[in-house]
Formats: sequence, structure tokens, C-alpha cells
Amino acid sequence: MTDFAATRALFHLPEGVIYLDGNSLGPLPLAAEARVGQVLREQWGDQLIRAWNDSDWMMLPARVGDRIARLVGAPPASIVTGDTLSIKVFQALAAALALAPADRRVVLSDSGNFPSDLYIADGLLAALGGRELKVVAPEGVADAIDESVAVTMLTEVDYRTGRLHDMRALTKRAHDVGAITVWDLAHSAGAIPIHLAQANADFAVGCTYKYLNGGPGSPAFIYVAPRHADVAQPILSGWLGHAEPFAFHRAYRPAAGIERMRVGTPPIVALSILDAALDAWDGVDMTDVRAASIHLSDTFIREVERRCPQIDCGLDLASPRDAHARGSQVSFRHDHAYPVMQALIARSVIGDVRAPDILRFGFTPLYLSEAEVVQAATILADVIDTRAYEAPEYQRRADVT
Repeated sequence: MTDFAATRALFHLPEGVIYLDGNSLGPLPLAAEARVGQVLREQWGDQLIRAWNDSDWMMLPARVGDRIARLVGAPPASIVTGDTLSIKVFQALAAALALAPADRRVVLSDSGNFPSDLYIADGLLAALGGRELKVVAPEGVADAIDESVAVTMLTEVDYRTGRLHDMRALTKRAHDVGAITVWDLAHSAGAIPIHLAQANADFAVGCTYKYLNGGPGSPAFIYVAPRHADVAQPILSGWLGHAEPFAFHRAYRPAAGIERMRVGTPPIVALSILDAALDAWDGVDMTDVRAASIHLSDTFIREVERRCPQIDCGLDLASPRDAHARGSQVSFRHDHAYPVMQALIARSVIGDVRAPDILRFGFTPLYLSEAEVVQAATILADVIDTRAYEAPEYQRRADVT
């Protein structure tokens, strides 16, 4: 069994704060500070440019990718890290379209997808011409997958409600009609067990600053199924995706396998922090994480609804009630979601808001206890019961919500 008391000790957690926002930004791993110091002083400082060879900086994106692969059910050498999630979405979608049947014109997504993914798709399809982005309700995805679809582009866990797509079933449905799949794991990597290889997924992408605790803006990752790795076309043909980057040939020739999905110079300091953060996952079983997160999130729903019935509080559960149909987050709707959350944060319960009316709470067993969850539910009920959120200071909107 995973020792969650031991994993909790690996993070810097401010005294008295109940942190329910690891689904947006994970807390600081204690190992990160030492790792950064080592990279700055011993590698960059002492080795200077020699560190690319002496500390093997060049292969850090692949080494970190292999560590993530274990957590998402992918084989070694199928994931590489670097760049932002938006860039990786662009790469994956472009490569998927190149593999899809030439007469297909539809990229299928759903209204629960993160807007940035849809923006990227809009821009790419406009540039390519002759294709369209079709967006349906999450519940309508399976029925919308037909012979017109070139690519399905779906986020496994809905960022607003936590609703969980069935990756295996939807991938099979897509393949049955000849479509290619792209999965965004931003809200599922490190939160739930993922089985990319078993599900037969074609492409997947994800960020690392949420449940993987890689720090603000930490590098994203991309997965390419081994069957596609040597034929996938990296439309962003960066020099480090070249087969011989230091030969400086004029013509681009993609590297073998997943290495072709590299673009520019990797962010070594950020990747080193992510590498240190992944130490917390050594010995962690994702089945244990899932069981613990279900227990915590079910406890939160029960305690909130017991203390604050919908009829009295105006709270409406926006997430699926069935824990197996949602990721590792719980969302409630409330007409005054923003000031309610500001009042909670003032009382050291940190979640976040998604417009227009979603109160969102993440449950991360690596550092969150049942007692904290019960206390958070108690404070939420009190904020609403006393209408503390009506105070003027909670009405002012910050730039980041």
C-alpha cells in the first residue's frame, strides 16, 4: 500500500492551509530547491556549456518522459517532454490529421474541452483549410464519431466538472470508423490510473504543473504510440527534432521515434524541477491514489451536502455523483462562486473558480488528509450560511481566478 503520510512529508505545505487546488497548480516539492541549486551551481555554474554533455542535459526531456510514462500506462521511449501544452496539442493534432484518411474533414471535440485546445484546433484548421472543428456536448461524443471524423481531440477529464471520458471505449469507437485519437491528460495524469497502451490511444499530451507538481509553467509532454512514432509528421520541425541536430543540415530530416516531437532547446532548470517532483511518485501505486482520491472526494460531497443542503445554500453538485465517472476533482455551482471562493481563501481553504459559476476543488492524496477535507466542508458551509462572501473585499476580481 502507498504510504501517503510519507508522500505528504515530501511537500512544502504552508501551516494552516487546506490546499484543494492541486488540480490547477501542485505544491512545491521539497526536493525542488536542492535540485535547482545543484543545476545552477554545479552544472550551469561550474560546467558551463559542458553540462550539455557532462550532465547529459540533452537527454533530460526523454528521461523525464520515461518517468511520466509509468504513470500513464505508456511504454519506454514513447513520451518526450518540453515546450508548452498548447504546442504539444498543435503537434499531436497536426500529426494525427496527417495520418487520418485524406477524405476526412472533421476534427471532433466536446464543449467540456479546455478552450485553449479548441483555439489551437481552430487556428490549425484555418491554416490548413478545408476542415472543420465539430464541438458536441460531452455526452454526445460517442454518437458523433462517424465516417466523417478524421481525428477525435478530447480531454479525458473535464476541467470544469471533472466528468471522465471512457478512453478505451471512445478510442475503440474512433478506430472502428477509421479515425485517429488525440487525448489531453492535463486533468488526469497523476490523478487517475491511465492506460494509454492498453486503450490503444494514438496520441496524448499533458501538462505537468497540476497533479505532477512540476511548478508553474513546467514543461508539457507528448505521447506517440510506437506504431506511429517513425511515421508521425512533426509539423513544428524544430532543430532538436532533427535526426542530426548538430550537423546543421539545411533540409529537415526527422529523428527516429518520439525524439522527432522535440522542437526547441529544452528548459533545463524547469525540467530538473519536474524531475525532482517525480521522485515523490517512486513507490506510489496509481490504484492506491485512485482509491484514496475517491474516498476524499466522496467525503467532501457528503460533508458539504450534510452541512449545506442545496435548498438552503444554493449549491448544486456539478460533478458526476458516481466517483467512477469523474476524475479527482469536485465542482459545485453557486450563483456567487467567485466571492464564495475568495471568502474561502481568506479562511485558508484554497480552491478555484471556473466562470461563470463553478467552485472547483481538487483532491490529491499525496498530501491531503481526510480531516482537512472535513474541515474544508465545514468552512464552506459556514461561508455560505453566514453569507460571509457578501463582504465588499470578496467582490473585487483578480486577474487570475
